Amino acid sequence: MSMSEVRKQELAKKREKLLQLRKAREERKITPAPAESTEKSKKDELDALLADLLPKQEPKTEAPEKPVEKEPTLPPDSIRIDNLPPNFIPSGPATPTVPTRFVPDFTTFEAVILDIPPKEIVHYNKEVQTAATSFEEPPPSEEEIREKVRLEFEEQLKAKEAAAAELRAKQEAEKKKELKLLELSDAERQNIIKSPEFEEFIAHSSLMVERVLCENYDFMKDYVFDGATSSDEKDGVRVKHSCSFYDDRWSKNRFVTDVNWSHKNPELCVASYNKNPYNMNDPDGVVLIWNLRLIQRPEFVFHSQSDVLTTMFSEFHPSYIIGGTYSGQILVWDMRAKCLPVLKTPLSTAGHTHPVYSMQMVGTQNAHNLITASTDGMVCSWQLETLLQPTETLELVHSGHNKTDEVSVTSFGFPENETSTFWVGTEEGNIYQANRFGHAGGKAGINQYDTYKGHWGPVTGFHFHPLVGPVDFSDLFLTSSVDWTVKLWKSKSISKPSATAQTISPLYSFEGTDDYVYDVKWSPTNPALFGSVDGKGNFAVWNLNDDTEIPVVNTQVGNRALNKLQWDKEGRRAAIGSSDGRVHIYDVGELCNPREDEWVKMQKTLSEMNDSGESVVKTAK
Repeated sequence: MSMSEVRKQELAKKREKLLQLRKAREERKITPAPAESTEKSKKDELDALLADLLPKQEPKTEAPEKPVEKEPTLPPDSIRIDNLPPNFIPSGPATPTVPTRFVPDFTTFEAVILDIPPKEIVHYNKEVQTAATSFEEPPPSEEEIREKVRLEFEEQLKAKEAAAAELRAKQEAEKKKELKLLELSDAERQNIIKSPEFEEFIAHSSLMVERVLCENYDFMKDYVFDGATSSDEKDGVRVKHSCSFYDDRWSKNRFVTDVNWSHKNPELCVASYNKNPYNMNDPDGVVLIWNLRLIQRPEFVFHSQSDVLTTMFSEFHPSYIIGGTYSGQILVWDMRAKCLPVLKTPLSTAGHTHPVYSMQMVGTQNAHNLITASTDGMVCSWQLETLLQPTETLELVHSGHNKTDEVSVTSFGFPENETSTFWVGTEEGNIYQANRFGHAGGKAGINQYDTYKGHWGPVTGFHFHPLVGPVDFSDLFLTSSVDWTVKLWKSKSISKPSATAQTISPLYSFEGTDDYVYDVKWSPTNPALFGSVDGKGNFAVWNLNDDTEIPVVNTQVGNRALNKLQWDKEGRRAAIGSSDGRVHIYDVGELCNPREDEWVKMQKTLSEMNDSGESVVKTAK
């Protein structure tokens, strides 16, 4: 029988099987069997179908090993009877082989569902929890439990400390083994100590420590009894001494020539000093910056080759300190640099050649000038960036001067928001109005017609009233003199220049001292308050609204003459320079705080001074 006939017979048998399966399926549709028998019959039919489709496998029998001959392999698509080679001999039964298919292994399993009941929640109350039990021994008390916990904690802590100590000891031992300690020789140690880096580190570190130690805070203060009045308040003393600055190295055998406050850092105060006649190796002039948080020594020390007569912080350059010297030079120091000046004017006739006792910064942040005046009557305007020569020079001369035409300027001042017109105090005691530029028909220089006459000695202090509060009193200014008086003046309007010579008298004269009055300053916050210092060491605080005859507070500051006075920005502290080289800081307390009606009272006080005839304008003969 040929291969094709065998194949046809097998296909005929499979068709008969399929017909039988279809008939059985139609019969089941007519008479449905139970679910279990149906599932079993389906499974049996499926197994029978698979058995018919798959070739039967005969059990393997052991046979001697023979070399396996490789049969030629053909791609699946070419397995056909017609494509077989002529010498192809099939293995196994004499039936044509068909490509095998993957038959999944069907298995059955049974799922067991367990019905677990929910956990029972037991409720109890405090009485049940703490109910007495029938134990023979009573439960431990709370103190016993705490003691037991404390002992366990201490034991754990000791164990941890012991383990940490053991670990540290091991680490130190290992370090000692690995590293050898380097010992410096005496020469190497001295080189390190004298090095600039080491000195700078020590100076900076000790400065920080001293600031903290000098912090003035009463840590023993009792706030319960803080409302009680102190003995000073009962006695009426309203000015309190805060501190005094003095340094044996730089302040000894010198006297303070000027004091001023920083505009940016309110705790910094600058003071200038003259030469020390007993130590010729020291610089002739020094400028010290003191800190309210550092009492024992100055924060910065600056040197000068000449006595520094006046000094100030630059209003528009917070790190600059400006000084006027006895030689006529203008010096600028920088806190970021060392002790020597970073800028200075040359010694030439283009600038000052006489002592500079007064200077003031005028203008705004974008347009400002430093105005200085010397005793030869020269007024110069400077730009701090270029001090090689002044931008403007003005020589003050007066035809009616007694000895020389030049006016010897000892002090001067600009009104608030004024950059052109200023007033100068002179050695003979007269006060003149001057202009930097010619305007309104007037010329630059001194006004030859108006003379403010009232002092009988050199003018030592000069200060215009600041612009503060709702009323403008900026036309008022105070002057002090060696004639033991402080005088109040009202400046004449610059818009109405005089055509003839006139003498202007002061509004009022304060004669409460019996020695030279070296300086006077308005309070920056209270319109009626000002302070003055004299040669007997008295610091007087005046309030025009309370009394014009005697000061409201008169405090004795040491037994040496007081040279300079300057209020801080808030008007609460006053820095006072003394002739023994000390700078005293006083707190005026509530005196600096004005009342609401202070400006109205000040207007009434000024009108009463005018009515009493204290200010008279006389025509010169």
